Amino acid sequence: MKIAIIGLGNMGGGMAANLVKAGHQVQAFDLAEPALERARANGCACFATVREAVAGVEAVVTMLPNGAIVRAVYGNDVIGHAPAGALLLDCSTIDVASARDVAAQAEAAGYRMVDAPVSGGIAAANGGTLTFMVGGTDEAFAAAEPILSNMGKAVIHAGASGAGQAAKICNNMLLGASMVATCETFKLAERLGLDLQTFYDISSKASGQCWSMTSYCPVPGVGPQTPADNGYQGGFATALMLKDLTLAMAAAQEAGAPVPMGHLAQELYAAFDAQGQGGADFSAIIKTL
Repeated sequence: MKIAIIGLGNMGGGMAANLVKAGHQVQAFDLAEPALERARANGCACFATVREAVAGVEAVVTMLPNGAIVRAVYGNDVIGHAPAGALLLDCSTIDVASARDVAAQAEAAGYRMVDAPVSGGIAAANGGTLTFMVGGTDEAFAAAEPILSNMGKAVIHAGASGAGQAAKICNNMLLGASMVATCETFKLAERLGLDLQTFYDISSKASGQCWSMTSYCPVPGVGPQTPADNGYQGGFATALMLKDLTLAMAAAQEAGAPVPMGHLAQELYAAFDAQGQGGADFSAIIKTL
């Protein structure tokens, strides 16, 4: 299949490489030349504009920074320029309203479209083990699933257009809040004189265990290897966690849903980001506690 991928950053670059490995003919675009060079090295054909990249393809995959850019790219350069009937897959993490509006615009023009944000981070993007949360019609999901499976280990239909984004921001609100609680707990255990490895051995097998502890422990040298063992570099950046929490707070306000723990997590990550820590892994927030 001939597939365009627009956005070749830390996530999109690995996704493009896995599409090539799966045997697809990949046409790529990014604004950054180093990203294009990486894509060429991985077997992609690179183009100078989005419109050139989407010409003649059967599917378009996008991985873009925010809703405004997604709206602009689809409205100006994909819809009406990709072949009629092409499948559109937006894997960006954006607000639910933008996802629904772009999908409606695409469907009105005769395209099938899904919103398919991801979970798993850079390592999963490179390894082809992402989890995709997908919003769209049954027909669009059925068409998208084989493509997404080339880039991930799990592809789950969350519901109608926008449901993928809703699932992503709810998941990451839980992740952000649970990481803060995990960090607080380890610091309290330390103050109470507990050996942190011993506490991990106990809590990871007791009722307090959670993914932030057992798979992504924020304490260096405890549990499996995580960004904490690499000076809190790599993994999932604080700025990205803040973005997702901010999207979750906007969605909660629109839905009239009280989310006090999510709100507090957003405030704490905003303060951490303001300290110049936006590029550090989100688990580095333990250093402030």
